[in-house]
Amino acid sequence: MMRFMKIVSAKFIKSASHPSHYPEEKLPEIAFAGKSNVGKSSLINVLVRQKSLARTSNTPGRTQLINFFSVNDTYALVDLPGYGFARVPESVRKNWQPMVEAYLKSRKMLKLVILIVDARRDLSQQDLDLANWLIVNRIPFLFVLTKIDKLSKNQLNASLRKFKAISGLPEDFSPVLFSARTGQGRDILWAEIDRAAHTL
Repeated sequence: MMRFMKIVSAKFIKSASHPSHYPEEKLPEIAFAGKSNVGKSSLINVLVRQKSLARTSNTPGRTQLINFFSVNDTYALVDLPGYGFARVPESVRKNWQPMVEAYLKSRKMLKLVILIVDARRDLSQQDLDLANWLIVNRIPFLFVLTKIDKLSKNQLNASLRKFKAISGLPEDFSPVLFSARTGQGRDILWAEIDRAAHTL
């Protein structure tokens, strides 16, 4: 099972902003999306057990390109530019949506989009818009709630109830709960990635 997988090799492939610059599609791709301050890079680093594979920063919006990584020459993890609170020029911000949509629409090996949300915050309209866009375009996706270690059990339960109410998802749908600090949710997320990667 995936939870016993040993990370032999996790390496950066390249950054790109246009389909002509993407790496060749050889591996199943798992993309990571979300606001600029939800901890995408930290989540990727915890998944592969490396401290600095994906660049992290206290300043939201540092990821301004699409970054491709290879894991065990078996999966490609794709870190998409964040949205929301990025401290970047407006001209750069406006390019992000077409850049991300071009990637999502063009990659035949894209198997899953992991949509990351801070468990302490409500779903934003941008989160909902992206989820609805993925549904319309029939792209599989999974919600992951991060930073759960910063909430008490009661606070987390309240956050989950609010998430389900705002998202409008079925009652039996549950997001993956994840903590970059403790590693909680890592095995579950790898199992979801493995399942999606092997879905035709």
